Amino acid sequence: MLKYRLLSAFVLIPVVIAALFWLPPMGFAVVTLVVCMLAAWEWGQLCGLSSRAQRVGLAVLCGLLLALMLFILPDYQRTIELPMVQVALWASLAWWCGALLLVLFYPASANFWRHSRVLRLIFGVLTIVPFFWGMVALRSWHYESSQYSGSLWLLYVMFLVWGADSGAYIFGKLFGKHKLAPKVSPGKTWQGFIGGLLTSAVIAWLFGIWADLNVTPGVLLACSVVAALASVLGDLTESMFKREAGIKDSGHLIPGHGGVLDRIDSLTAAVPVFACLLLLVFRIL
Repeated sequence: MLKYRLLSAFVLIPVVIAALFWLPPMGFAVVTLVVCMLAAWEWGQLCGLSSRAQRVGLAVLCGLLLALMLFILPDYQRTIELPMVQVALWASLAWWCGALLLVLFYPASANFWRHSRVLRLIFGVLTIVPFFWGMVALRSWHYESSQYSGSLWLLYVMFLVWGADSGAYIFGKLFGKHKLAPKVSPGKTWQGFIGGLLTSAVIAWLFGIWADLNVTPGVLLACSVVAALASVLGDLTESMFKREAGIKDSGHLIPGHGGVLDRIDSLTAAVPVFACLLLLVFRIL
């Protein structure tokens, strides 16, 4: 299993970085749209859509919705100024605050949504659509003056998330004793959680030295800490939904890693939350 995980990582990471820096905003948006369609396909299983036709329909509907929203965009260089993008990012911030409560009070909180397919579909929309717009908004940030400015910001967030995930895994294996959320994800520990945050902090510091992100240290620290915490929440939230659905992995598209949602669950929270804080709360425009 570890061999497949490493091989997949060695293939996927260069592909993701190439897409960030080589594709223009429209091309990057289309690739992200495809990823979101695959995530919607897998979310169908989490919300109780048992038939393949229903899940395909959900993926197609998600793709059509995002494509329609892309089609009516007047200017990719100022994506964050569009009301529908701002609404999506604010909605994401609200949703992840709500998701925190669902995770903290699980399994009692599941009584609220366990038997409602509609609610689980809404949760999926609040997870996938803001993630899409967070990716697009950050990628197109200051594109008119620097083609790679937004790419650096997205790479920064991804490094934060990868650092938190890898650090949590290593520290959890070495020192893990106290369970972080045993009713949601028994394998996660407080030692791994703290180790992941420390790893993210080191990566953020090193990345800040290497790349000129043009933002005050205080704002960068606040956005980074919240994004790293959100990444953990995204992972726990998907684990909660998978536990209710009785499945271990959201899919089997990526050898050794499970499904697309299993790989982007942390990013679905970290990216829109980071974009909302950076571009709407602190107004780094």
